[in-house]
Amino acid sequence: MAAGLKLLAGRWAAGLLVAVVVATGACAGSGAGNGGADASQTSGPSGATAAVAETRAAIAQALGQRSLQLADAKVPYRPPEPPVIAAAPRSIYQVVLPADPNHGFIAVYEFPDAAAAAAAGHDLANYVGSGPGRVEFQLDTRFVIRQLGTTLVFYDWSPANSPDPRTAEIQPALETVGTPIEVPR
Repeated sequence: MAAGLKLLAGRWAAGLLVAVVVATGACAGSGAGNGGADASQTSGPSGATAAVAETRAAIAQALGQRSLQLADAKVPYRPPEPPVIAAAPRSIYQVVLPADPNHGFIAVYEFPDAAAAAAAGHDLANYVGSGPGRVEFQLDTRFVIRQLGTTLVFYDWSPANSPDPRTAEIQPALETVGTPIEVPR
């Protein structure tokens, strides 16, 4: 009987340990709140294709018109995203904000063709505009989703949580790139 209880206790402890590890990993990679690190995401663009390079150049030019600088992200970042977007290759960039080095991230996702990019963009817009998606962001978050060919550009920012006054200039700059995908309210 005592040996049976020890075996049962050992299995229970092992099961608890597995549950804790799985739960911790799920939370760490979820990006809940303001985006987070994910083992499948590097900090900057890895193996960027011609389409992504073209999109990056368009973003850099649009930001440059407002004297904002675009850089490859130096830290891992992954915004909250629906499954179809999470499965897409992404490159992460960051607008240089001296007073706010923890924000200004821009995600560029690539898809096989323009139709797939448009469909994924609408999925992303519906996600961030829905209840399940909205809880991942601050209440006053503003979203920019733009399609440029086979790529999507995604940027979110919260006026109440952005200490650098230049942050407000990123959205109108990005709104000159590609075509808009509106987020339902």
